[in-house]
Amino acid sequence: MAYIITDLCRDEKAAICLDVCPVDCIDLTNTQYVINPSLCIDCGACELVCPVEAIFHEEDLPAEHESAILIASNHYRS
Repeated sequence: MAYIITDLCRDEKAAICLDVCPVDCIDLTNTQYVINPSLCIDCGACELVCPVEAIFHEEDLPAEHESAILIASNHYRS
């Protein structure tokens, strides 16, 4: 997983990240957007445009937002 969308995005509807993602790897769950780790190409375009600064590279993810990894993993589990 390269980039992670945290709960700072909860209920955010701007979705600018969807428009800039070159591989369409961002999906909406019931409450927030998540990045498909299998499709993400680590370009960082989504992080640059996020209006609520909810997107972090996995290496820079603040400890208080580590639950976002589980949210994305659960969403894409199959």
